[in-house]
Amino acid sequence: MGRVRLIPYEVTSIQDDTKKIPPGIEMIEAPDLWQQGYKGKGIVVAVLDTGCDVEHYELRDRIIGKHNVTSDDGNDPEIVSDQNGHGTHVCGTIAATENDRGVIGVAPECQLLVVKVLSNRGFGTTEWVVEGIRHAINWEGPNGEKVQVLSMSLGGKENDPRLHDAIKEAVASGRLVVCAAGNDGDGNEETDEFAYPGAYPEVVQVGSVSLSGEISRFSNSNCKIDLVAPGERILSTYPGDKFATLTGTSMATPHVTGAAALLIEKFEREFERKITEPELFAQLIKRTASLSYSRKLQGNGLLKLTSGGSRISETEDRIETA
Repeated sequence: MGRVRLIPYEVTSIQDDTKKIPPGIEMIEAPDLWQQGYKGKGIVVAVLDTGCDVEHYELRDRIIGKHNVTSDDGNDPEIVSDQNGHGTHVCGTIAATENDRGVIGVAPECQLLVVKVLSNRGFGTTEWVVEGIRHAINWEGPNGEKVQVLSMSLGGKENDPRLHDAIKEAVASGRLVVCAAGNDGDGNEETDEFAYPGAYPEVVQVGSVSLSGEISRFSNSNCKIDLVAPGERILSTYPGDKFATLTGTSMATPHVTGAAALLIEKFEREFERKITEPELFAQLIKRTASLSYSRKLQGNGLLKLTSGGSRISETEDRIETA
């Protein structure tokens, strides 16, 4: 039985209240798209993680569905309680509601399908993750909604064909899959570190930078990194109506996931048709700014939603499924 775990992360602080746009969200220029009228409305994102505090006041209006595939809470498929905190934090970076207190997510009007695939201890089986991916693919909302983006801040060192097949199914069905690169990096571009599913060529693999734009030393380097986003000292939601500052490529990933939701809304409103997965990937990559690092560390560069595009990189090495 394969094993998958949370990519290790650091909790820097926990607090009861805040009122701010997190600096990572400003760094990727999400507010610029908000001003253009794009906040992810109508876009459904599946978050495969440790569950979520679905009653958190910043998230309760964003939850459209939930499903538990773990053995927690007596295997009850309706309970996605998050006693770990990781999943709640990821959800907040993607979609925390805009209000007069708390934080705001990258896509504050998108909707979340919470799929608990990791236990409260942060571990899960390959079977749980595969089941979670397929649940997201097959899920349909009360008004016919479908998942368009899957976010996965988890990984393992085992390249399991069952997991790879599930990823291929998701991408072939038109969903963008966004995954954390992993936190086993040593700061040396000459060494490769791989975590799966992040290292699969079909996914968007996200590395981490600091809030000052430097590659995080812990961020995995390899030839399949697609882009980087803020992953250090990221402020977001935490169980019990709290907020926490966490660090890791797990925190960089939801910045890209939320950005994908904004770009889907923008593209589909402007072109009056559904965007394909390859088109969405290209839209993300066009909105990157090259940093002074090897591509094995930065991929195509730092996500910049409105000022990116200083270098539109080749995407031929990414394998698409038919």
